[in-house]
Amino acid sequence: MSSTRQNKIEGVIQEELSSFFQRHAREICLGAMVSVTQVRVTSDLSLSRCYLSVFAGPPKTEVLENIQLNKGKIRGEIGKRLKNMRKIPELIFFIDDSLDYAMKIEELLKK
Repeated sequence: MSSTRQNKIEGVIQEELSSFFQRHAREICLGAMVSVTQVRVTSDLSLSRCYLSVFAGPPKTEVLENIQLNKGKIRGEIGKRLKNMRKIPELIFFIDDSLDYAMKIEELLKK
């Protein structure tokens, strides 16, 4: 169960990641549109799981690999923007496949 503080930090990290991916879409996201769908922070605030949706561009795995290669730069930029946090959580990125799963379920229900 998440605390209020965790929820606030998750929301702030999600907003900052979204704006970062928007500003650096060409070099970090390889020209793809990346949306941050969900952020989950552990209770000790040391680890953050970030779920991304990738639209229109290279394959999702290529975009995710490039984001993971640049996660130090991403964490540094997020740290500069969140000056009031003593420690910025380590960022781990995952592809959010919930939209694909929902479409698959919808197709099965239509049959």
